[in-house]
Amino acid sequence: MDFELTEDQKGIVDAAYEYGVRRLAPYYQERQNTGVFDRETLKEMGAMGFFGVELPERLGGLGLDTLTAGLVLEAISASDYNVAYLPISVSLISQMLMRGGKPEVVEPWIRRMISGEVFPAIALTEAGAGSDAAHITLRAERVGDEYILTGEKTGISMATQADFAVVMARTGTVESGAKGVSAFLVPLEQPSITRAALNAHGSHICGWGTIHFDGTRVPASHLIGDENQAFAQLMSGFDYSRALIGIQSLAVARTSLDETWKWTRIRETFGHPIHDYQGVTFPLSEAETFYQGARLLCLKTLWLKDKGLPHTVEAAMCKWWGPKLAYDIVLSCLKTHGWAGYTSDLPFEQRMRDLLGLTIGDGTEQIMKMVIARKQGL
Repeated sequence: MDFELTEDQKGIVDAAYEYGVRRLAPYYQERQNTGVFDRETLKEMGAMGFFGVELPERLGGLGLDTLTAGLVLEAISASDYNVAYLPISVSLISQMLMRGGKPEVVEPWIRRMISGEVFPAIALTEAGAGSDAAHITLRAERVGDEYILTGEKTGISMATQADFAVVMARTGTVESGAKGVSAFLVPLEQPSITRAALNAHGSHICGWGTIHFDGTRVPASHLIGDENQAFAQLMSGFDYSRALIGIQSLAVARTSLDETWKWTRIRETFGHPIHDYQGVTFPLSEAETFYQGARLLCLKTLWLKDKGLPHTVEAAMCKWWGPKLAYDIVLSCLKTHGWAGYTSDLPFEQRMRDLLGLTIGDGTEQIMKMVIARKQGL
C-alpha cells in the first residue's frame, strides 16, 4: 500500500485543515445550540471543493481518488464532526444516483450537492424494521407514470433539513423481503410530506427525525436502479461510507488527544506537570496505539476501494471500531481534564454525545460484526 500524496492532493487536504481551523472549529459548540446547518458555510465549502472530492469533474467534483476524499473528510472532521456528515452523505448518495439513476434526473441534483446548494438524506430506517431493512413497510404503488409513496421513515439523519432523499420503499410483496425493495429520488418540499424532529442526545445540527409520506407522488423516472432490486444494486455503496465514518470519528479522537497531551504538560499537581505521572500518560499512550491501528485500517479500506478490490469486511471493521474507539478515547481525554472536562466549557462532552450516535446509526456494532462473521471461511 502506498499512501503518498501528490502535490495537488496535499494542497486540497491542507486547504481543508486550514478551513476547518478557521471557519468550523470556533463554531462547533455554537452549532449544537442552533441545531441547523449554515447554508452559506456549505456553499463556501462546495466552492472550495470539499464535497464530492472523488466524483467526476463533469459533475463538479475533483475527480480524485477515494483515499484523498477520506483525508479531506478527516481534515473537516477534526474541526467539526457534525459538518463532516455532509461530505459523507454527498459521496454515498451521489454514487447511488450515478449507479442507478437516469442521468437527466439525477445529475442536476448531484451538481447542486457538490456545490453545497442542496443536501440529501437517505430514508431507510423504520420504527418496526430498524437494521432489518428487508422488512421495510413503506409502500410505493405504481400508478401510470408515477409511484405513490405511503408510510413513515424514522431515525433519519438530515430529516428536518434535507432538500431531497433517496427513499427505500416496498414495491414487492412483504414475503419478498429485500428482493421487493426499490429506491426513489424524492424532493422533500411537497405538501404530502411532513417532517418532525426527534430529541436526540447529540448531533442536534444534523436534524435527526421522521419523514411521513401521505400519498406522495413521485415520477417513475425517479426510480433509482431496477424495481425491487435496490438492495442488490445500491447497498454496496455503504462499504464506502462505513470507511469514511471510521475516519470521521477517529479525527475527533486525534484532535482530543492533541489537546490533552498539551494539557498534561501545563497542568501541575504536587509541583509536577501531570505528564510526569504514568497513571496519566499510559492511558493516553494506549489510545495513541489503538488510534494508529484503526486509522490505518480505514486508509487500507479506501485504498482497496480505489484498487477495485473487495473491502466489505474491512469497511464493517471501520464502522464498528472507529466510532467506539473514538468515544473511548474522548472519554479518557475528558477524565484527564478533570472536572473542567465534564463541563460544556470544553468540547469533550459534546464530542462524546455526537460520537455515540454513529455507534448506532448506519449499522450497529452487532450488524457490522455479523457482516464480518459471514465472510469468514468463504
